[in-house]
Amino acid sequence: MQTKVAVIFGGKSVEHEVSVISGIQAFCALDRTKYAPVPLYLSKDNCFYTGENIGRIESYRDMKKCLAEATRVLLVPGPAGVEMIRYPQKRFGNPVVDTFEVAMPVVHGTNAEDGTLMGLLEMLGVPYTGCDVKASALGMDKYAMKAVLRDAGLPVLPALTFTGWQAAADPEGVMDRIEQAFGYPVIVKPINLGSSVGISKASDRQKLAASLDLACSYAERILVEHAVEPLHEINCAVLGDLDQTTPSVCEEPLTGDEILSYTDKYVSGGKGKAGGKSAGMSGLKRRIPADIPPEMAETVQQLAQQTFRALGCSGVARVDFLHDVKNDKLYVNEINTIPGSLAFYLFEAAGIPFSQLLDRMIRLAFKRQRSREALTFSYDTNLLSQVSLGGSKGGAKR
Repeated sequence: MQTKVAVIFGGKSVEHEVSVISGIQAFCALDRTKYAPVPLYLSKDNCFYTGENIGRIESYRDMKKCLAEATRVLLVPGPAGVEMIRYPQKRFGNPVVDTFEVAMPVVHGTNAEDGTLMGLLEMLGVPYTGCDVKASALGMDKYAMKAVLRDAGLPVLPALTFTGWQAAADPEGVMDRIEQAFGYPVIVKPINLGSSVGISKASDRQKLAASLDLACSYAERILVEHAVEPLHEINCAVLGDLDQTTPSVCEEPLTGDEILSYTDKYVSGGKGKAGGKSAGMSGLKRRIPADIPPEMAETVQQLAQQTFRALGCSGVARVDFLHDVKNDKLYVNEINTIPGSLAFYLFEAAGIPFSQLLDRMIRLAFKRQRSREALTFSYDTNLLSQVSLGGSKGGAKR
């Protein structure tokens, strides 16, 4: 019998559209001989929708029509998994639209990938793929991530963090601290976003002020660190859990010495040759496997697995590194706990097809659920039978 899998994508995030693409790619790649996938779209106003059209990427060209043809549902624990209840309910007929036994979150960014959605799935008591609440939250908060990795002895760049209020109340003082700590150039980024949203490089005070304003427009807290130049990035994905991990091959994004923006990555695909025009997604280039010495590739893979375990990750995550070419040092830049399309292309290069990757993620989800079900989460006492609140003021008597 096929296992019902809810592939969840979307969410209230600036990375919403990228999540839709990743989610539908995963939905299409699931092995139909083993799984019966159910597309579950999370709108920007945090409503769940399902239906045949929700699993087709063409539907999202007209969002109003897409939602009109879909069915809005509420998620409720049921005897055979999670029930998807039609909302609003009709007067007659079965309100249960569908059910699922395991969830596969393919969401990116805040209000979903940061542990928010995982918390809901925990409350529903359903197995789910990928990182749990804690690991998801750590992976999203770039400063907290650095603190954990530094404590684990992993190489990370020093950083400063500020709130938007601090940057607005004392911009000169904030910039003075940054200049004293790092000099120029520096990288300024929102503390909890991905896909290069809100990230910029500042090479002088005027640009730093603009970078602070940009980052603060996307997040309540921002992070500033020294910019490694020339920019040389190396990425490696990891599959597994705390017990066992498998690294992918390494990739080398070919970006030159600039930070690609969200538009460069997903809309225009980087700069083209003629007149600076876009070449589309095909304009982005990456080298797989990375053109680096075998010993460096092995080091990157080892550090990626150590990072994965230090943060308590599960499923698939991609770890991004910065290589300081001048000093020949590697730094963990960040971890993406739900990488775009789950970094399937890095595992396919390592001999693991996309469908097999998803299958292993689902098996890890059930493994974690079995382990948790073996734990004790209640303590039987007769405490409540002895309590009397005693009066309107609620003073407890014991």
